[in-house]
Amino acid sequence: MDIGEVTKNRKLEHILLTVERDVESREHTLLKYVRLVHNPLPEADLDDVSLEKEFCGHKLEVPLMITGMTGGHPETGKINHKIGILAEKYGLAVGVGSQRAAIEKPEVANTFRAMREAAPNAFIVANLGAPQLSKGYGVREARKAVEMIDADAIAIHLNVGQELFQAEGDPYYSRVIEKIVEIADSLDVPVIVKETGAGLSRETVRTLYRLGISCFDVSGLGGTSWIKVEGIRSLGTGHPTPGELSDYWGNPTALAVIEARASAPGAYIIGSGGIRTGLDVVKVLALGADLAGIALPILKVLIKGGLEAASKYLETLIYQIKASILMAGGRRPEDLWRAPLTLWGRLREEAEARGIDTVEYLSRTRLQPLLVRSGWLPMKS
Repeated sequence: MDIGEVTKNRKLEHILLTVERDVESREHTLLKYVRLVHNPLPEADLDDVSLEKEFCGHKLEVPLMITGMTGGHPETGKINHKIGILAEKYGLAVGVGSQRAAIEKPEVANTFRAMREAAPNAFIVANLGAPQLSKGYGVREARKAVEMIDADAIAIHLNVGQELFQAEGDPYYSRVIEKIVEIADSLDVPVIVKETGAGLSRETVRTLYRLGISCFDVSGLGGTSWIKVEGIRSLGTGHPTPGELSDYWGNPTALAVIEARASAPGAYIIGSGGIRTGLDVVKVLALGADLAGIALPILKVLIKGGLEAASKYLETLIYQIKASILMAGGRRPEDLWRAPLTLWGRLREEAEARGIDTVEYLSRTRLQPLLVRSGWLPMKS
């Protein structure tokens, strides 16, 4: 079997495992240490609340992204089509999974295009992996991925933990930074640097932001663990097992959002990793994210309940977001950056240990995107 066929079949196996097996980390997102102060007199009506959000020059109806999950196999193409229908219906941002399979086997490109066909007006994000950049991919392949689905942005995903514990993995990351910058300088769409469940760090975001990258998806610890997924897949192959790394390696989502915003004041930030409820969404937004990202809950409900169940899930989630913004005294998602917020416990301790003054962060730092985008502060700090 050639490498393209291996990649294609692995994509379907990933979907089946994430839906049928326990693949979430035991570690928490640390969002439980975040509390929005309730405003019992919001001086607004529910109808006054708008969830519209500007993101990378595009208007979304809801500050939410269904992050890239799949593609490359006929069955996953059907999933991408359904996800596209949801994105178009609700005005969400959405991403496809790694397009490596279609770069290697162009005949499966239709499994990715299925999303654009279902969502002609949605903000869609293409996707390539950092290890492929290390092994030779560059501007040419990135442009192919974008053109394949008429994408509005491209994500470069960082997944070193997954590659290390995938029996057929590619744990290659040399020269990746210069390749990311080259792609960002050459394409006409934004580059989003994203993790895959282990979380971005302050150091990584700061380095890339200073080099001109202005969009990040933190994909923190607390949701699907791709180290765990690959550990399950590798059982019986003789490949080393991850042990506790599958549950506890990484930067928890809440901390990753704080570190990203503290390091990149003008960047667009997606807070993902273990986001399951409307309350999770408003917490990552209040911490400084522009959008919240979800994946596994949508995948599960789509496969087990179909489009009707997925629509019901999203409608409930959207109502919870809208209600929470009103109860926090706001009318728009950006108002959450001004809302009173408390941090305590492990989240506060870990942020302080990482050199972040949480009082300063809550009072000023998370407001910086408003100041940068209004021209009051320079883009780079």
